[in-house]
Amino acid sequence: MENKFDVIVIGGGPAGLTAGIYLSRAKQKTLILNEGTAGGQMVLTHEIANYPGVENINGYQLSSIMRKQAESFGCKVRSNVKITVLNIDGEEKSVEVNGKETFFADAVILATGGRSRTIGAPGEDKFKGMGISYCATCDGDFFQDKNIIVVGGGNSALEEAVSLTKYASNVTVVHQFDHFQAFESAIQEAKDNPKINFIMESEIQEFIGDQTLKKVIIKNMRTGEMSEKEIDGVFILIGYIPSTEKVKGIVELNERNEIITDENLATNIPGVFAAGDSRAKRYRQVTTAVSDGTIAALASIDYIQQSKSKELV
Repeated sequence: MENKFDVIVIGGGPAGLTAGIYLSRAKQKTLILNEGTAGGQMVLTHEIANYPGVENINGYQLSSIMRKQAESFGCKVRSNVKITVLNIDGEEKSVEVNGKETFFADAVILATGGRSRTIGAPGEDKFKGMGISYCATCDGDFFQDKNIIVVGGGNSALEEAVSLTKYASNVTVVHQFDHFQAFESAIQEAKDNPKINFIMESEIQEFIGDQTLKKVIIKNMRTGEMSEKEIDGVFILIGYIPSTEKVKGIVELNERNEIITDENLATNIPGVFAAGDSRAKRYRQVTTAVSDGTIAALASIDYIQQSKSKELV
C-alpha cells in the first residue's frame, strides 16, 4: 500500500532527519512529515562550530546535507504540510495531512521541536518583521550599521550577539537577571567584543514606533526605574516552547508540556517514540537531537520486530 509505512517521523529537524537516515538505511519504509522547512531550529543557526568532525558549517547547510542523506537511503520527506489528525494510540498509527491525505505506520517518532519564545510586551506583535526578529541569521544583514538590542542571556543570545556585530554598529544585550546562563566561553567572547554592551536585571516593557520600530521602554527589575532607548531593531533570543500541542492528551507531557520518555525514548503509548527538543531533557543541542534521533530510530525498529515476532507465535 503506497501510503503505508513502517515508521512515520513527525518533524524534520536534526532529530527527525537522523531518525530518517537510520530507519531508511535499515530498510524500513520511512516518511518524514514536517510542518515547516526541513532542518527545524537548526536552519536558524548562523554557525555550528561544535559538531564533531565538522569544523564550521551553518545550520541550513547541515540540514540540507542530512536531508539528502536520508533521501539517498529511500526516506520520503514531505515539508510544509499541515498535520490535521493524529491517531497514534492504537496498534496501527495514522496521520492525516492537509485534511485530505492519510498515512499509516506501525510506529511513530515525534520530533516536533519547538518555536521561538516571545516577550509578550505591548507592540511586539505589531513590529514582528518590522524591527523585531527572532532569527539573527535570517535578518542580521538588514541591520547594517544600525543600533540593535539582543534580548536573552543564554548561549544562543550571546553567540548571536557576537555574530550580529558583523552588521550592526552597536549591540546592547538586555537580560532580566544579574548573571548569564551561557557557557563561560560564550560570556567571555561577548564581553570581549567592543561593539557589545550590557543592560542587566532589566526587561523591555514596550515596543514603540510608527511603520517600523523606533524605540523601547526598558525597566530595571531591581530598582523599578524606567528608561527609553532609541533603537533600530530588537532580536529576541530567549529560547522556545516545545511544539507539542497536537499530542497533548495523547502522550504524557510534563508541566512544561515536554514529552516524557524512558531511556529508549519510548512514550507511554506503545510504538510511539519522541526525539529532540520536544521531549523532556536537560540539554538541547544539535548533537543531542541527533543522538535522540538515533536512539528513537533503533528503538522503533526493535518495537516493529518484536511486534512481528508476536504475530508469528
